[in-house]
Amino acid sequence: MTSTEHPEPAPEADSPGAERTWFVVPLFNEGEVIGDVIRALRTRYPLVVCVDDGSADASARIAEEAGAAVVRHPFNLGQGAALKTGIDYALRDPGMRQVVTFDADGQHQVDDAAAMIALREEEGVDVVLGSRFLDGRTRPGLIKRIVLRGAVWYSNVTSGVRLTDAHNGLRVLGREACERIAIEQNRMAHASEIVEEIGRHELTVREHPVHILYTDYSRSKGQSVLNSVNIVIDMLFR
Repeated sequence: MTSTEHPEPAPEADSPGAERTWFVVPLFNEGEVIGDVIRALRTRYPLVVCVDDGSADASARIAEEAGAAVVRHPFNLGQGAALKTGIDYALRDPGMRQVVTFDADGQHQVDDAAAMIALREEEGVDVVLGSRFLDGRTRPGLIKRIVLRGAVWYSNVTSGVRLTDAHNGLRVLGREACERIAIEQNRMAHASEIVEEIGRHELTVREHPVHILYTDYSRSKGQSVLNSVNIVIDMLFR
């Protein structure tokens, strides 16, 4: 595993927690969009680390040129492993107060992340989780909706944490939560594992409505249906 140094901070932005929040972006073959995602993110939040999980394209170089710190896995380990690496990287910064997990493909909205950071800091909760089911902005397809509802039921039963969306990749984790949550599932089951860890450690948690933007790009990669299948497989065989 190799890494670049911390990026130089961009000019101070009028966004909650900008100087004390690290964005962790798992990265795998997203060269087509990652530059735009990182540049847009860093106009408001300068502290961004991308974990390149064995990409075969120029994703890592493009992310670095856009201003992100980049940590490289020598081969593909999975999104859970990438999140763990990125959180460990952020914990090296003594000024870090929270981490935001943020997808590389343009589905997450910076405005949603900023609102979630503000909520965590104002209320002092350990974790804020995004939910695409608290308002009507996100419209997943029928198969994905069914799988996600099943994942919510499974997670609520196994974790004791009552949620409306258990597999949303947009999360804000306070520093204590980052130190206590153990991510051992390398692939999609990490999402259920994180919720179980929240319950096990009795961390305080809130949900916040978010808009997941299913783009032509993400659909062209088959992510919507494929991720749904992966969620089911990993929950059954973890």
